[in-house]
Amino acid sequence: MTVESAESSVPAVAEPGERRTPPYAGGGAPLLGHAWNLVRDPLAFVAGLRGEGDLVRLRLGPKTAYAVCDPDLVAALLKSPDYMVGGPLWDTLGVLLGKGVATSNGPVHRRQRRTIQPAFRTDRIAGYATVMEEEARAMAARWKPGDTVDIGAEVFRTAVRIIARSVLHVDSVDERADRLSSSLHTVFSGLYRRMVLSVGPFYRLPLPANRRFERALADLHRLVDEIIAERRASGVNPGDLLAALVGAEDENGETVGEQEVHDQVVSLVVAGAENVASTLTWTFQLLAEHPEQESRLHEEVESVTEGRPVAFADLKGLIHTRNVIAEAMRIRPAVWILTRQAAVDTELGGYHIPAGADIVYSPYAMQRDPRSFPDHLEFDPDRWLPERAAESRQSAMMPFSVGNRKCPGDHFSMAELAIILATVTPRWRLVPAAETDSTPRIGITLQPKRALLRVEERGTA
Repeated sequence: MTVESAESSVPAVAEPGERRTPPYAGGGAPLLGHAWNLVRDPLAFVAGLRGEGDLVRLRLGPKTAYAVCDPDLVAALLKSPDYMVGGPLWDTLGVLLGKGVATSNGPVHRRQRRTIQPAFRTDRIAGYATVMEEEARAMAARWKPGDTVDIGAEVFRTAVRIIARSVLHVDSVDERADRLSSSLHTVFSGLYRRMVLSVGPFYRLPLPANRRFERALADLHRLVDEIIAERRASGVNPGDLLAALVGAEDENGETVGEQEVHDQVVSLVVAGAENVASTLTWTFQLLAEHPEQESRLHEEVESVTEGRPVAFADLKGLIHTRNVIAEAMRIRPAVWILTRQAAVDTELGGYHIPAGADIVYSPYAMQRDPRSFPDHLEFDPDRWLPERAAESRQSAMMPFSVGNRKCPGDHFSMAELAIILATVTPRWRLVPAAETDSTPRIGITLQPKRALLRVEERGTA
């Protein structure tokens, strides 16, 4: 028995007036503690925590973290001013995102959010829909009957092109989209272990994996600098988000610095590409594995669009399509683990949380909890129909977060996901190839290990 498992068996009983401390989770390894579980089998580990309590402590190497397992406590955490964006995940992502809207806190975050929010108004999204449909159609046009496509790579490139063309109005998008896709893929594959195993000196060794990571990170930052410099040199202000970022002012009325503009662009590209691409990859994979749901989606799209290209106004009629997306986000969330940090000495769920403590929670574990979702491992889009809403615990589903950190691009992302599905599905049926492997590949986001799908024309067997 390890020290951690022995401690976890002791109930957290407090004397009157004494602060209660959460119990430790069971398991763990010498020195590494629960970091070993998060490396060896992280999804099973976070899912298993729900059986140990609503709030438990973890040992991550020399540090102690607090894992929140109850959806209502997670919602309280996200809405409370006592907690800020921070902890192992955001410390790790800092090398990529810097101090953009995703990682900043307090007045800086509020100012940054006000700058980007107008770009995601409904009327703006309606204008972006044409770009979304064009890029989805271009992706589908590259395929030929019988092709086996890496759907993850395909949709990632498409998502990069959409965010670059629609929100940032980037010129030379073809070459830059390929560079962004390649660099981001390499960076994201190296970030997870840096989060779980905080052994900084190891990552400075001249090992091939470390060199690939550093080269990709440097190329990504260099590419963003090129995009910003090109816009400044053009002297053109098309009224897009990039123009708003370049002309933004800080709390003192001064134009924000180059580094903040850079970090904001990186944050937008990463959020607009990685999370959307992961969700699309899983959605296409799940539809390929559930042909009856794919057929229903195809029939709905044909009924709503009557054979013409999908438009923004059609989205309100694509009810099953939206439910497919929601169910894919539930059962295979892109972001499976998130962290916060206690800004002050506080309490959560009746337990004391010291200032500076790292807090961990898992959307993956919450959204696949049988206590919240009947038949929790079944891909069932109809669970999101209004007449079935009472069957599930709605508070356990928060794909775009809640509170003041709710994703400002949630409606943009939902429109993009629906338009891509509604553009590809009438033309092609995607079925699993023999080499596909839908086992989750662990990283900062979740992806199938090998999302290879075979392309079939409509009307063929």
